[in-house]
Amino acid sequence: MVKEFRFRGYTTEELKKMSIDEFSRLLTARERRSLKRGLGEQEKKLLEDIKKQPEKFHKTHMRQMIILPEMIGQKFGVFLGGSKKEETGSRWASITVKPEMVGKRLGEFAIPIKRVQHSAPGIGASKSSKHIAMK
Repeated sequence: MVKEFRFRGYTTEELKKMSIDEFSRLLTARERRSLKRGLGEQEKKLLEDIKKQPEKFHKTHMRQMIILPEMIGQKFGVFLGGSKKEETGSRWASITVKPEMVGKRLGEFAIPIKRVQHSAPGIGASKSSKHIAMK
């Protein structure tokens, strides 16, 4: 038997029927306070795009956006940032919103830090490197 997901005692269908004010009462203090201040212009635009085209893949820079119940099942491309070596804007994380993600932020599921891969030390990095033949 599959266990039905519940967020603070509410099913996903009940959460989708709630207004943002009612939903914010169920969140932690930090998320509740940011929703109480109101959604920004970019956040409102993203929600409108989701309502207009629900099956579309939405790319966004809004890492601080709180995942609302109406975003469940949507696919997002969250910007990770680019380093100087990489082409600017080349890194996006693909995220499909699941019910367990409600109340968190988009950036929590798009980790921008890569694994560090070390190689041999550069020339002049240590005393022993002065004996390495240069090409």
